[in-house]
Formats: sequence, C-alpha cells, structure tokens
Amino acid sequence: MDDDLRITYQDHDEVRELIDCLTHVLESISLTFDRWDEQYVKGPGMYVAIVTGPSVADFADPMGRNRWPTERCRTVCRNLQNVYETAREVALTRDGALVVSVDGVVQEQLVRVTDLTPSELEAADPDAAEYEDWMGSRHMSALDTSRRRNAVSTLTLSEETGRVTSFENGSFETTKRSELGGEWNPQSYS
Repeated sequence: MDDDLRITYQDHDEVRELIDCLTHVLESISLTFDRWDEQYVKGPGMYVAIVTGPSVADFADPMGRNRWPTERCRTVCRNLQNVYETAREVALTRDGALVVSVDGVVQEQLVRVTDLTPSELEAADPDAAEYEDWMGSRHMSALDTSRRRNAVSTLTLSEETGRVTSFENGSFETTKRSELGGEWNPQSYS
C-alpha cells in the first residue's frame, strides 16, 4: 500500500531537468579540463546523488571538512554558470558525494555513501547492472546508491578519464570524454 502513495520523481519534468542540468555541468567540467592525458595528473572528479526525503543520514556519513560552498551556490538550475564554477572547484579540491534534493537544493556537507546492507542487496533488482572493469570505487558506489529507495539518480565524473555516467535504479548510461557533446566536442575530431 505504501508504494501506491509513492511519488516517482524519475518521471517528473522538473527532476529530469535537474538531472540534465547536473549532467551538463559534469560534461562541461570534463571538456574544459585539458590535462587528462598527462601522467600523474588527477583530473576533476565528482559524485552527485539526487535524492528524495529530508536526510541521507541512514546511508551516508559526513566527509569531514569536505563541503559544498552553499553561500555561493545553494541551488542547481537557477544559474548554471555559478553551478559550473562551484562544481569545478569542488571537483578539483574535495572528496565525497554531493547530495542534491529533488527540488535542486544542494546539501552543504559532502558525504561518504555506505554500502548496501545484505537485506538491501537481497531486495535489489536481480537484473540490475553489474560492475564494469572501468568502474572505480566512486562509480561502484554510485551504481549501488542508485538502487536505494530514496535515490532518484546518481551521476559521476571520472577523475581518471573524464567519463560522465548517469545511474538510475541499478542501471547506467556512460559517455566517454571523447563522445561528450557529440559533434561539438573538439576531441571528437581527433
């Protein structure tokens, strides 16, 4: 009966727009960083969880002093340039998952998302995607987090390759840096 009353945020136009805005920001960060091929250089990396509900305390722990500067940027879709600049700085200097509510409000504290419990793993879709060879811990965590009841979507930007991946309900779509932006990506002509 509880599921009959559950709102499916994945289908809301405003939530889809929020996911699109965040995806665009991660892709822009990837495309504007030009040192991906240099040895010993770590690129910008980010993990974003779009969630419902008032708290992620049931499955996340604070990442110490790693914070999103909410005094500069509190919401996502109002000023994408501001979100891009703030996210780029955070992606280069901080660790942890950024939590964004379905209304686009950003949580200040970056978090470490905890592993699924055995009962959550049992309840997970058996047809959900498996880990891929290219996935690091950030991507594996995002895949697992996307299986959680109050996670609408998770997104990652790989600090090693610039790949941007979107995870929903235990499945994912990934785009290599060379494919971001399609024909508008300067790397696609290489």
